[in-house]
Amino acid sequence: MEFAELIKTPTVDNVQLHRPFHPPVEGTLCLTGHHLILSSRQDKTEELWLLHANIDSIEKRFVGSLGSIIVKCKDLRIIQLDIPGMEECLNIASSIEALSTLDSITLMYPYFYRPEFEVVEDGWHSFLPEKEFEQLSSVTDEWRLSYVNKDFSVCPSYPPVVIVPKSIDDEALKKVAAFRHGGRFPVLSYYHKKNGMVMMRSSQPLTGTNGRRCKEDEKLINATLRAGKRGYIIDTRSLNVAQQARAKGGGFEQEASYPQWRRIHKTIERSSILQESLIKLVEACNDQSHNMDRWLSKLEASNWLTQIKEILTAACLAAQCVDREGASVLVHGTEGTDSTLQVTSLAQIILEPKCRTIRGFEALLEREWLQAGHPFQQRCLQSAYSNSKQKWEAPTFLLFLDCVWQILRQFPCSFEFNEHFLVLLFEHAYASQFGTFLGNNESERYKHKLKQKTLSLWSWVSQPKETRKFTNPFFEANGLVIWPSVAPQSLQLWEGVFLRWNRSSKYLDEAFEEMIHIIEHNKELQVKVNALRRQLAELETEDKMAESP
Repeated sequence: MEFAELIKTPTVDNVQLHRPFHPPVEGTLCLTGHHLILSSRQDKTEELWLLHANIDSIEKRFVGSLGSIIVKCKDLRIIQLDIPGMEECLNIASSIEALSTLDSITLMYPYFYRPEFEVVEDGWHSFLPEKEFEQLSSVTDEWRLSYVNKDFSVCPSYPPVVIVPKSIDDEALKKVAAFRHGGRFPVLSYYHKKNGMVMMRSSQPLTGTNGRRCKEDEKLINATLRAGKRGYIIDTRSLNVAQQARAKGGGFEQEASYPQWRRIHKTIERSSILQESLIKLVEACNDQSHNMDRWLSKLEASNWLTQIKEILTAACLAAQCVDREGASVLVHGTEGTDSTLQVTSLAQIILEPKCRTIRGFEALLEREWLQAGHPFQQRCLQSAYSNSKQKWEAPTFLLFLDCVWQILRQFPCSFEFNEHFLVLLFEHAYASQFGTFLGNNESERYKHKLKQKTLSLWSWVSQPKETRKFTNPFFEANGLVIWPSVAPQSLQLWEGVFLRWNRSSKYLDEAFEEMIHIIEHNKELQVKVNALRRQLAELETEDKMAESP
């Protein structure tokens, strides 16, 4: 297909662009295969370059011969284009709708993007499972790499290489896969060096109403237990939902079959409810009534902060079982591709200092989200403004990033990266020039040759000048476990995402850059800041340990 076929009117002159906190800009609107561009001849006016993939929905309005297109984006911004001429406006709107809803992955911008920077590191090969296993094998010999899924036939949503107990052979893994929803058999998620306990993840067992068993499954998860120790299974569904799943062939681990494991249900809402929560939150943030009661009522009705609290509570529980109880943990919900990954990855941020560095956080996202099979293509197909009926969409990854921001805000000196990095990841998950978040799993990325034909986001982030933008100037490495507070008073609305376009972010960004400049060039202040970091790290840990569940 040629993009030109979808572009009825490629350019229109005398178009006015309206954005909050910016003066109107008049210029020439241009449509390309992947971008909406508005170029102005006014001095010191930046061009607008908007990826079609970032457009969630559009609205058309007409007053006489003047047409307006309201463009609502997946990154939550809203812009207005005033276009002279009804026919031109209708043509532009029709083209935007067609170009922003392309189905084929290979027609998306990452396949056409050519970097203007020198690629020093190939991000596609920065966080391979083999490299992760090298670090694990230096502290324990109880695990092995399995290539049982090398052709994606055992589990379509798993990577070709997984880490499993050394005592379990590949034939047993195939039997366990047949017993787990979607073939997602239990695999290693995290090894706690402090006490040798582990966290594993999987999907629900297919026990059904007849209480079906799988000896190989029982043997696999029991292989993670120490003699005389119990383990914990954290099910991210309510007991009622888990019991309903049994009637459909799913279910949960029966105590009679898993006597050494205690099952705990920590409810995290399903995708459709989370998507509705996002829509209500964004609607509240865009409310122009300036009525305090209305704002607070809408914020509460969205239940967004409640979702944050439930996810963090489940993650804290998983971390507590591993670190304080000295027990191994298995986490799963139904499919094991959404709430399961939120819990396992947040628990690692709590437990593992390395995950709070830029490089370590990238490795965590690769391991626990991309390679683990979170369906980014489906979940991020639409954001909060889409008019079409939601099917697979859910802000699962955005909720995770929000949870990370909540912890970062409570421990401002314990993270090497800053809020800008989290916002960047949110943006690129929904629309990007890089191929990192395309596809729903490794199988699809392999099929579409993403690693050969597109660039990884990590290749761009690893450039020193870019890394500097995402570095927290107050970072002081904290080797301790950090326990975030989940009390309602401790959780806040993430203004950097949800109110970002409702304030003059340009001046905030400039102030942030100036702050970094001052700190980096004032040696005396640097010494004082480092001393303050150490004190804060100690106080933070003491406070959070006292508050933790």
